[in-house]
Amino acid sequence: MRACVNMKHQEAGIATERPEDQPPPYEAVPQDLEGIRVNDDGRISIDASSRLCRTLSRLIPTSPLQSTPLSGPPPNYEDLVVVQPRISLNIVIQIVGSRGDVQPFLALGKELQQVGHRVRIATHNVFEKFVTEAGLDFYPIGGEPADLMAYMVKNPGLIPNINSLRKGDIQRNRLMMAEILHGCWHSCLMPDPATNAPFVANAIIANPPSFAHVHCAQTLGIPLHLMFTMPWTATRAFPHPLANLYNIPPDHDWINRVSYSVVDWLYWQGGGVINDWRKHELGLEPISLSDGSFLLKTLEIPYTYCWSPVLVPKPYDWPANADVCGFFFRDPPDYQPNSEVVAFLNSGPPPIYIGFGSIVIQDPERMTEILLQAIEETGVRAIISRGWSNLSGPDVPHILYLDDCPHEWLFKHVSAVVHHGGAGTTACGLQNGKPTVIVPFFGDQPFWGDMISAAQAGPNPIPHKQLNIANLVDAIRYCLTPEATHAAQDIANKMQQDQGVKAAVASFHTHLPHLTECELLPQFPASWTYKRGKRRYFLSKVAAEILAENHVLDPKKLKVYQACPIHIENKRWDPVTGVSSAGLGMAFEMLKAGGDIIYKPYEVYKRDSRDPPSSMHSPKITSQLLSPTLSNTGESSSSLRKARSMPYLEKADKLEPKGKGKARAMASASAQASGKFLGKIVSGTMVDVPLAAAEGFRVLPGLYGGNIHEIDKVTDWKSGMLAGAKTFAVGMAESCVDPFYQPYKGARAGGALGFAGGLFKGTFGVLANMGHSSIGLVAYPGQGIKRSIKAAFSDGTQKGIATSLRAEGQDMARKWRVRGSHDAVVVDKFMRMHHEDDSGDDSDYR
Repeated sequence: MRACVNMKHQEAGIATERPEDQPPPYEAVPQDLEGIRVNDDGRISIDASSRLCRTLSRLIPTSPLQSTPLSGPPPNYEDLVVVQPRISLNIVIQIVGSRGDVQPFLALGKELQQVGHRVRIATHNVFEKFVTEAGLDFYPIGGEPADLMAYMVKNPGLIPNINSLRKGDIQRNRLMMAEILHGCWHSCLMPDPATNAPFVANAIIANPPSFAHVHCAQTLGIPLHLMFTMPWTATRAFPHPLANLYNIPPDHDWINRVSYSVVDWLYWQGGGVINDWRKHELGLEPISLSDGSFLLKTLEIPYTYCWSPVLVPKPYDWPANADVCGFFFRDPPDYQPNSEVVAFLNSGPPPIYIGFGSIVIQDPERMTEILLQAIEETGVRAIISRGWSNLSGPDVPHILYLDDCPHEWLFKHVSAVVHHGGAGTTACGLQNGKPTVIVPFFGDQPFWGDMISAAQAGPNPIPHKQLNIANLVDAIRYCLTPEATHAAQDIANKMQQDQGVKAAVASFHTHLPHLTECELLPQFPASWTYKRGKRRYFLSKVAAEILAENHVLDPKKLKVYQACPIHIENKRWDPVTGVSSAGLGMAFEMLKAGGDIIYKPYEVYKRDSRDPPSSMHSPKITSQLLSPTLSNTGESSSSLRKARSMPYLEKADKLEPKGKGKARAMASASAQASGKFLGKIVSGTMVDVPLAAAEGFRVLPGLYGGNIHEIDKVTDWKSGMLAGAKTFAVGMAESCVDPFYQPYKGARAGGALGFAGGLFKGTFGVLANMGHSSIGLVAYPGQGIKRSIKAAFSDGTQKGIATSLRAEGQDMARKWRVRGSHDAVVVDKFMRMHHEDDSGDDSDYR
C-alpha cells in the first residue's frame, strides 16, 4: 500500500507526441543504472562501491546527531512536549493508498477533533462511507485504489515492467495520478461536497504517497506535517526498506544513509508530472531534479512515524523533528458477528487467519490452491478473508471464507495470522499477541516482515512470488510453537505503554510553527492582513467578514496572509555546474519551444481536417488529445470526464480553432509558439543563467569552509532590487577586506601554514565575492521582475484562495450570530485598537 509512492517513477518508455497541456509522461529511467538495479521484487539493489553512491553521500543533507541512544527504553507519550492548541485549525489529511492506509488516520482525525480542530479526510472516493461513519468530513480526491493495488503488484519497484508498458498501464496510471493531484489541491479549499460548507485548510497532514502535500502547502503558505508507517528519514542505523545493499565497505553505516538518497533520487525521476501540475494549476515555478530529491529534507518538514518504538526505536541520528509515536489504533468498532462466524469459532480450537486485504492478486486461483494445501498439511482450522481478490474455494468444515470483518474483533479469536504485511494489519496482530506470517507484495510490507522475524514473533517473510506449499507449511508450524507465541505476547505487553494517536497529536502540536492569531478573535488563526495608514492588522476569516459586512473596512483591500510561507529555490553547488545546468535547461526549453513553431500549426491543421467545428469540444477530441494509448486501450468515458475536469486538461480544448480559417488558426498557433520561444531566450539569458552564476559564486566559499551569505527571499521586483543592492554592497566590502583579514586570521591560528591557507582563502574569497556581487546586481532584480510579471499574469490561483476565504468567513459569521454573539464586540474592539491613530486611511469604505 505504501508503495503507491512508487507511482511517480512509472512513466518510462512512452514516446508519443502530446499537446502542451496534457499531463507529461514521466522521464524514462533506465532499468540498470551504474550501481543501481531495480529487482523483480521491487527492491533496489545498490552497489555501495559505485561512483553514484559516493556522489550522493556528499550531496545528502546532514542532520545533527541526537542524544537519544540507538537502543534503550523506547520513548512514550510523556517524552513529547504535550502542547495544547491555542487556536482552532482547519486540518486536511491527505491519504493515497488502501483502506489500511486510511484507517489509522481516522483515529488521528477523531483525536484532533476532540482537541478542537476541524478535520477533513481527503482520500479516494470509495472510502467515503468509511470516513463519514467515523464522524469526519470527507473530500474525494479521485483515483481507484483497486487499480493502484493491481498496478503495484505487477510493478512493485520504481520502474514498470515491459508487460505494463505494452498494455498501456503506464498511461492510465499517469492519468489517475493527475486526477489525484487535482483532487488533493481542491481538498484544501473547496466546499464540502455533501453539505456545501466552505473550507480552507490552515494545515496539512499527509502520507508521503499523496504527492501533492508540499506543493499545496507552498501555494497556501500553511504548515505541513508528514505521517507514515515506513522509514523515510535517512539514518545510519538501517538502510531504506526498499534498498538491498551489496559490496558494503567496512565503514558500512554511511551507505545505509545513502540508500535513502538513492530512493529519493529515483523517486524524483518522475517530477515532470508534478511540475506540469504546479505550473498550470498552482501557478508555481518548476522544481529541478536535483532539488526535488532533497526537497522535504531541505524544508525540514516534520515527520511522525506510526509504529511502536518497541519494534523500532528512534535512531540516534534522526533530527528532532522526526518522532516515533506508536501505532494508530481506532476505537474498537461495535461489531456483532453473524451466526455462521459464531458457530465456526465454537466448533473447534482457535483457527488461524489468512487474508491479503486490499491486495489485488494476479493469480487468485493459484494462491487459493497453495493456501488450501498448506491448511491440509498442517491440520489447522482457518478463516480465509476473501479481500479484494475474492479468494474462495470448496466448502469444507475446517475452513470459513469471510467477507469484511474488523480485525480488532477477529484477531482476538484466532491463534496466528497470515497476511500481506500492511502496517495496520501487522499492528493489530501484534496488539493481540498473535504470531504472524507475512507474505509481502510491495512497499513497506517486507520491512514489517523483517521486523516481525527479528522479534521472533514469526518466521522470515515469504515474498508472494516465492510462496509455495512447503514454505507456508513451515511458517504456520513455527507460529504455533510456544516460542513464537511467547514472543508475540511479550510485544503485546510492551505495546500497552504506547499511546500512538495521542502522541501523534502531541507531535503535531509540538512541531507546529507559531501561527499568528487574529487580533480581534484570538481563538482563530489570521487569514488576512489589512493595512490602514501605517498599521497592518492580522484578521481571521470571521473577523474580516464581520468588519466588511458592517462597512468598517473595504474587503477589496484585504490581502491573503500566508502563515507559514515556503520558498523553494534551485540550489547551486558552484558557478561552473550552476551555469552548465541552467544553460542545459535553457537549451532544452528553447529546443522544445522552437519545435512547437512548426509542430503547433501542423497540430491545428490535423485537427481542423479531422473534425468538423461542431464537434470541437466533444469527448472524442479530448480522448485523442489525452493519448493514443488511452484511446487504444478502451479507457472509460468516466475517466476521460474526470480528466477534463482538470484545468490543464481543459486547456487542451481551447487549442481548437473556433470560427477562424485554417490558415489564420495555424498562423496564430505559430505566432504563440514563436512568442514562447523568444520568451525562453530572454528569460534564460537575462535571468536564469545569470542567477545560476550568481548563486554558484555565492556558495563558492563553502568549498573551503568559508561563510556562505544568506540572501533575502526574492518574491517581487522590490525584494529583487533590495537583494541585488545588498549583495553588491556586502560583496564589494568583503572583497576589499578578505585579502588582508584571512591571512591574518590564518597566521594567528596556524602560523606560517595558516598564513598560506588564509592567503588562499582571501584570494579565493575575492573571486567569489566579486563574481557574486557583480552578477547578483543584475540577476536578483531580474529574478524579481520575472516573478512580478508571472504573478501579474497568473494570479488566478490566489484569487481562488481569496474567494474561498471570503466564503468561509461569511459562513462563520452566520454561525457566530446564530450562537448569540454580536458583531458589535468585534467592531468596537477594532475601532478601539486604532482610535488614537489619526493616520487612518480616509478612503476606507464606510
